[in-house]
This record gives sequence, structure tokens and C-alpha cells, in this order.
Amino acid sequence: MATNESSGSVVRRILLGSQLRRLRESRGITREAAGYSIRASESKISRMELGRVSFKARDVEDLLTLYGVTDGAEREALLGLAREANVAGWWHSYGDVLPGWFQTYVGLEGAASHISVYEVQFVHGLLQTEGYAHAVVVRGNPKADEAEIERRVSLRMERQKLLFSERAPRFHAVLDEAALHRPYGGPEVMRGQLQHLIDISEQPNVTLQVMPFAHGGHSGESGSFAMLRFPESDLSDVVYLEQLTSALYLDKGEDVAQYERVMEQLHAESLPPAASRELMARLLQLL
Repeated sequence: MATNESSGSVVRRILLGSQLRRLRESRGITREAAGYSIRASESKISRMELGRVSFKARDVEDLLTLYGVTDGAEREALLGLAREANVAGWWHSYGDVLPGWFQTYVGLEGAASHISVYEVQFVHGLLQTEGYAHAVVVRGNPKADEAEIERRVSLRMERQKLLFSERAPRFHAVLDEAALHRPYGGPEVMRGQLQHLIDISEQPNVTLQVMPFAHGGHSGESGSFAMLRFPESDLSDVVYLEQLTSALYLDKGEDVAQYERVMEQLHAESLPPAASRELMARLLQLL
């Protein structure tokens, strides 16, 4: 229940932000002018509209006044949404190892009804074994002490409970074959990881495909990305692009449509699920 409520707060934050953006644009008001009205910068308005910051009731009230929203019921509905959006998520207890730009993704991940991902470098975080995750975290954080490493691995394991929860999303992953060959943690860890992939791919809500080397060039030339779809009809799909020290969240229709086309091509070009399991089984035997 706690996970669903905290994930819901992220959705509410994004819903409120998108509604504020629509109200501002319908009035022809610039972000700069909106920021001035609440004694803030244009960049803060941008972050609010993207749902990346918490909302102060006073700021929302002032923006609604600026945007001409005078109906009491409409104002109270949006202010109620702001209050609900400020509920802290379970992942906030990992704030010491979880960057702010990734907190939004964890919340969206927990609220999504369908998640599609394409990975090149390594196995996706929701599919990693503890041993593999430990090796990935050590490689990515060479200066971290063991306590920090364990915190980061614990966070990843906590995220994975999503796939087995009562409201588990549909999860469709395409892994480049390179991710299955690149050794993290040594042969024993890789054997455990490959077996885990074979096992979890049998889950009814999980579809796992491999993009084989034999295919040559393919549509995923831009690199790894994730697409998230939500049960709320007024919340648009989101494309997540992770960078070294930040991330991009794309929700404009034309951007999402282009990535959706690429994802559909990846699904069509990759090995079917059964053939993907056979490939992973062959690789397992070689270790």
C-alpha cells in the first residue's frame, strides 16, 4: 500500500504540473511571467510543470489566480492534488544514495501500468540479481565504501518488488546481446544472472527479448531508453533517457511517437521470447 501511495504522489505531481502548464498556455502567459507572480524563476515554473518539485499551496493559489481560475470547486480540486502530491515516497529513505533526478523515475516506474525498456550496456535494473547488481554498482561507484554499495544494491532490490506486486505493470525488455556477454562479477555471478533472466521471463507480466549480434545494425542506434505508460487517461506516456549526471523526461507527443516507433521496431527485429530464452540457455552452458 505504501509503495502504491507514494508512486501515486508522483503521478499527482505530474498531473498537477501538466494541468498548470495547460492553463498557462491557454492564457498566453510566459513561464517568466508566471515565475514572477510567485517570486520564482522561469526554471522553477518549468520544474513545476514537469512535476519534478513539490508544490507550495501559496504558489498554486497565486498561479491559479494568474491563470483566471476563479471557480471554487476547480481551485480546491487542484489544491487538493497539490497536497496529495507532496506525500513522500518510500525511496526518499534512500536519499543519501539516490540522486534527485532519479527519484522522479522511481516514482513513475512504480505508478506505470506498462514499462518498455531497451538496454545495451548491462541487464536492466529490474532484472538484475543481487550479485550482478553489486558488481554493477561497484563498477559505477569505484570510490564508494561497502556501506554505500550495500545501500545502492538494497535500493535496486527494493525496486524489483514492483514486478511481483499486486499491481505489477506489464514489463517488456529488449536486451542487446552484448549485455549478456559482458561479464559483471565473474562466471558464477553471470551464471546466476542468466538463469534469473530465463526464470523471470516466464512471469506472465514479463516479456524478454534479445537483440542478437547476428541481426547487425538495428533501430536502437540512439542507445538505451525506457517508455512508461500510465493507467490515468490524462497522463501522457513518458520517455526516460538517462545520462551520466542527469536524465531527460520526454512527454511531448511527437517525441514519444518517435521513440514508440523505434521500440516497436526493436520488438519486431529482436528474437521472440522463446528463442531469446534458448539463446540465454546456450550462453549459460558456455560459462
